[in-house]
Amino acid sequence: MDAFAVSIATGIKLGQIHWRQNFRLAWHFGLFQALMPIIGWAAGLTIRRQIENYDHWVAFGLLLFVAQGMLRQAFKKDADDHAPKDPTKGATMVMLSVATSLDALAVGLSLAMINVSIWTPALIIGLVAAAFTTLGMHLGKRISKAALVQRYADALGAVVLIIIGINILRGHGIFG
Repeated sequence: MDAFAVSIATGIKLGQIHWRQNFRLAWHFGLFQALMPIIGWAAGLTIRRQIENYDHWVAFGLLLFVAQGMLRQAFKKDADDHAPKDPTKGATMVMLSVATSLDALAVGLSLAMINVSIWTPALIIGLVAAAFTTLGMHLGKRISKAALVQRYADALGAVVLIIIGINILRGHGIFG
C-alpha cells in the first residue's frame, strides 16, 4: 500500500505519464518489494534483532528526504524555468523503492522464523506491487487533471510521503 500511495503521488506530480516512466517505477517497486523479503529471509533471525529497532526510522528518513526536495521544488519561485524532476529516475526512484519496501524485509524475516519457503510469496509480492504501482500512477494522473491539484502537485506529493513515513512509525509503535 505504501508503493501504491507513492505511485499516486508520482502520477499527480507527473501529470502526463509516458509508458517508460510507468515501467521504470512499476519495475523498481515490484523488484524491491520482491527482493526485500528474500534478503530478510536469507538473513533469518541473526540480523533481525539488529535492524528491527531502526528499520522504520530509515524508511521514514528516506521518505522525509524525498518529501523535502518536493516541497522545495513546489515553493521555488523560478519553478517555471526548470522542468520538474522526474521521480521515476535516478536516486529519487531508488530511495522511494527502498523506503516503500523495508517492511517487506521484516516479512522475509518472519517467514524465515516459521520455516516457510520465500520464493512464491516474494514473486506474488513483487507482481502485486508492480500492478498497484501502475494502477496508482494512472489514478494519480487522473487526479492531477484538477487545476488546484496540478498547481500544488509537488506539495501534495510531499505531504503524502510524510504521511506514509508517519504511518510507518505509528505501525512500529513510536507514538504509543
